[in-house]
Amino acid sequence: MHPEYLKESKVIEKTAEQKKMELLVSIMKSKRELDAANRNFEYAESELIDYYTYQIKAMRSKLDYLVKKAKKNGIALDMISEIEIRLNEA
Repeated sequence: MHPEYLKESKVIEKTAEQKKMELLVSIMKSKRELDAANRNFEYAESELIDYYTYQIKAMRSKLDYLVKKAKKNGIALDMISEIEIRLNEA
């Protein structure tokens, strides 16, 4: 048997604008996941309460980290940019 060779692809650096958009999308996605975990927690049965508690805590930590990173880079998520990002996701 001959080993299979993969063609190498060139690594392309992301622009500052692409990195900014990626961070904003991650923040929005994390916020949606946190909201979903909170809603699920409200209706959780006894076996799932611990699971959703852990999930909420993890999502809050992730969201806090991303927001701190955005603030450090001088990035702000206003309503206009959020609407533009949502339109581009669709």
